[in-house]
Amino acid sequence: MFVSELKGQVHREIIESLYARGVERLTPPQEMAMRSGLADGNSMVVSAPTASGKTLIAEIACVGNILSGRKSIYIAPMRALVSEKYSEFTANYPYIRCAISMGDLDSNDLWLSDYDMLFVSTEKLDSLIRHGISWLDRVGCVVFDEVHMIGDASRGPTLELMMTRMKSMHLQLIALSATIGNAKDMASWLNAKCIESDYRPVKLVRGIIKGGTAYTFHDGKETKFRLSEKEKIEMPEISLLDDTLSKGKQLLIFYSSKRNAEAGAARMAEHMKRLGIGGTPDLIRVADSVAGILDHPTKQCEKLSELLRNAAAFHHSGLLNQQRKAIEDGFRENIVKVVCSTTTLGLGVNLPAHTVLVRDIVRHNGFGSERISVNEVMQLFGRAGRPKYDTEGRAFVQIGPNSTVKEMAERYIYADPEPIYSALGMAPVMRTHILSFISSGFLTDKNSIKSFINSSFYGYQYGRKSHVDVVVDDAVDELALWDFIKPANGKLTATKLGKRISELYIDPLSAKWMIDNDRIKEAMAGLYVISNTIEMRPYIRPSRAKREEVEEEFVRMMESGVIHPSSYEKTYGFQDEIGAYSTAKILHEWIDEKSEESIMREYNASPGALYSKISNADWVLYSWIELLKIIGRQYRSLVDVRVRIRYGIRAELLDLVRLEQVGRVRARRLYDNGIRTVVELRENREKAELILGKEVIGRIFAQFA
Repeated sequence: MFVSELKGQVHREIIESLYARGVERLTPPQEMAMRSGLADGNSMVVSAPTASGKTLIAEIACVGNILSGRKSIYIAPMRALVSEKYSEFTANYPYIRCAISMGDLDSNDLWLSDYDMLFVSTEKLDSLIRHGISWLDRVGCVVFDEVHMIGDASRGPTLELMMTRMKSMHLQLIALSATIGNAKDMASWLNAKCIESDYRPVKLVRGIIKGGTAYTFHDGKETKFRLSEKEKIEMPEISLLDDTLSKGKQLLIFYSSKRNAEAGAARMAEHMKRLGIGGTPDLIRVADSVAGILDHPTKQCEKLSELLRNAAAFHHSGLLNQQRKAIEDGFRENIVKVVCSTTTLGLGVNLPAHTVLVRDIVRHNGFGSERISVNEVMQLFGRAGRPKYDTEGRAFVQIGPNSTVKEMAERYIYADPEPIYSALGMAPVMRTHILSFISSGFLTDKNSIKSFINSSFYGYQYGRKSHVDVVVDDAVDELALWDFIKPANGKLTATKLGKRISELYIDPLSAKWMIDNDRIKEAMAGLYVISNTIEMRPYIRPSRAKREEVEEEFVRMMESGVIHPSSYEKTYGFQDEIGAYSTAKILHEWIDEKSEESIMREYNASPGALYSKISNADWVLYSWIELLKIIGRQYRSLVDVRVRIRYGIRAELLDLVRLEQVGRVRARRLYDNGIRTVVELRENREKAELILGKEVIGRIFAQFA
């Protein structure tokens, strides 16, 4: 279907935008969507490979609704993907009022009501609804990207209940994914049209690597070729790197763990150093930017920077956001030649390469080892082939000597993606969302809650009404026992405390735990309480050398009465006291002004993990303070702990950090040189200038004007 054929079906502005981008013909999935009533407001479930044009289907629906006077919302589970789609849309439609919102889960963001196209994370929209946004009835279209995440145990339930709610509002819903094994089921649940296609703009050659030999499969044919004659002394991925570099292309390698990804990147960098690749001004620029993000680079920062000088990098959740962005930008610009990543990079973010290798197909799941799913491999394969630069992409799975090529080809090359199953049937998840339903006034009695849950994908798939009834009854009774909800005139309403818990976006169980443990004697006790909440998981574990020391200290603190581990396992249901205490210790060392490097070394933590825990601790502390305000208990000491967490300071620096431009490092320098309060700073400008410099002190003193 040519774009010219869209005249009379879609708004003129859409056609003009397509022509401006050089789009003259729709892809097969786009044509299928148009012929299935996309422009008429029909909902769609689109299952098609990466780069097949799914985003344009969503765009046509969104812009059509906006130009007809309604709002549209784009939702994705990953912040990086939300940001990417926001940038693309604003470039294509600069005259449409667009907004992006992903942070601050305790805000109704009233300013969003003035915008027509909203880009949000799943949790952010859920939070906005909990805060009672007034503009939801003006929404006409909602896009759910990466909808296969509905099967994820941690993020899936919120996504599923959001979709269930939007379905009940009879909006145009567009659900997108590259891998939905049961797309027809999902479409039936959503009362949507099912668009399934295997179209890719760039041919994908899929294969298996065993030893130094690559086996490729395309159009039913198998081809075998040697990657290198040096396979006995070199690893297969290095041979694949040689083969990829010889074509002037780039390589993405996916590993099962951060440690494996870092080790792989080190091997790649060492090999390219031997080849004489690296040391260019562009690589040095990227390397320096990664090393300079923190005031004092950690060993990980220095290691990553050194690898980047040789055109290689590792990429995982342990990196800071700015570091990940620098690597991704360097790869897109063809400066970085190989990235060794955990599977997080395969989810959504547009970072294609000519060649992709799934290096590890077995990983540890917390209980044992398991092979990764066909769905996940297909998501990772989707990174292969760059539409603007390649006529084909290559994607390989690497197998060991004990696996056969035939077996792995049947599993990962020819197999269909697994069906997506709901992850909603868990009591803790139900409890959190049921409080939200009651608090927002969306559902106000047990029967309506049960009916709603039964209309979810979980209800569609399993039809286990009796199970839903039991879970809802138990959750409602529990929330009432804790005084978070109460019955009134045949309806359920949230108490003031219950409504605030829902707005704060914390689990009611965490709220119960913090309310019951408000009498703390010192900072460490408060840090233990917040660390023993659901929101602070997963925990950071100490190194083997540090573990025994932490366990002994935990016992001493418990015996002295400083901390009070829960003896109410029946009530709270979650117990990992040593894990919680280890995380509290990390936070305590942070506010004791220990260096990031020493903390990360002793607790096996990465910069990304450390700063993520600091951010989470700030949020949970804020929530705790808000709850104590409502029930009329003392919270002043927690305010001080929260400031100390934010800046990583001892209590003696609290006064100085009240000033803008004064953080952890500058406050300590002033204090150690005899300037210990804001008053003393104002009285000793010349001395302060000798300590921090005239320019910095000038900016600080501008606050006193």
